Amino acid sequence: MNVAAAVVAGDLRSAARLITRVEAGDSDIAPVLRALHARGGSTPVIGITGPPGAGKSTLLDQMLAHCRAAGERIAVLAVDPSSPFSGGAILGDRVRMSRHNTDRGVFIRSMAARGRLGGLAQAAADALTVLDAMGWDRILIETVGVGQSEIDILRHADTVLIVQTPAGGDAVQAVKAGILEIGDVFVVNKADTAGADRTVGALREAVEFRVHALCPDAWLPPVLKTDAASGTGISELLQAIAAHRAHLQTHPAQQQARRRAQARARLIDCIGQALRLHRRAADQHDRFEAMLDEVAARRCDPQTAALRLLDALNPQP
Repeated sequence: MNVAAAVVAGDLRSAARLITRVEAGDSDIAPVLRALHARGGSTPVIGITGPPGAGKSTLLDQMLAHCRAAGERIAVLAVDPSSPFSGGAILGDRVRMSRHNTDRGVFIRSMAARGRLGGLAQAAADALTVLDAMGWDRILIETVGVGQSEIDILRHADTVLIVQTPAGGDAVQAVKAGILEIGDVFVVNKADTAGADRTVGALREAVEFRVHALCPDAWLPPVLKTDAASGTGISELLQAIAAHRAHLQTHPAQQQARRRAQARARLIDCIGQALRLHRRAADQHDRFEAMLDEVAARRCDPQTAALRLLDALNPQP
């Protein structure tokens, strides 16, 4: 059985090895990823993002437990901070979800962010391609938690959860950061602490103000209270996620617009990656370095230099 067939058949060892090769940047797996991409697209992907310390990992662990109790098979992709020494994932999320390590209905994979802004590792999209082809009931992604740079989650998730806390003016920061535009469900975690109701009210007001400016049938993101430590509010959260999925299914134009935006972002990323790889060739590297000297000496502007490099990659007949 080849690698793609083994992954589609649900072989966890083959999937883990393939994701390792994805992280290593192994170009030989491109045909495998192409085959898996054609088999995906049906698994709901839920993204969980928010500032560090909001309780995202504990919330994810509770969601995982509820889904497993309902008989669902779940894959988790946790993008952890990178070790400053090895560059690998610190694996904090894996430790917090250790009770699921022996459960064959759960697959948990940690990836190192490696300094990538946006809260997701660069290889996350290809890792999702692998997981999507395996037929999980849902995939949960948790971002590294880097505050205002977390909009990358929108490129991957069908439903985005924004997790906030009552402390520190997080509701105001959410508005300032612009993440109101990417959230499908808002969660005020640690809701047993002071200020929870005030934070919920501020978020609801901001969300309703934004949605009223959109089309009449736009999804109105709910603002929920949870306490992940005790499991309070998790059932309501899963119901809200299901409601958002149902909304997209009954509004195909909105669902298609989202998928096209995700495809656009992914395509742009792939073009950039292809250009970077091409630049590493000896002749292109020399040309690039020479053009850098021209720009640094102000004998050429960056826009013209970029066009010249692109022309060199695709010479006209």
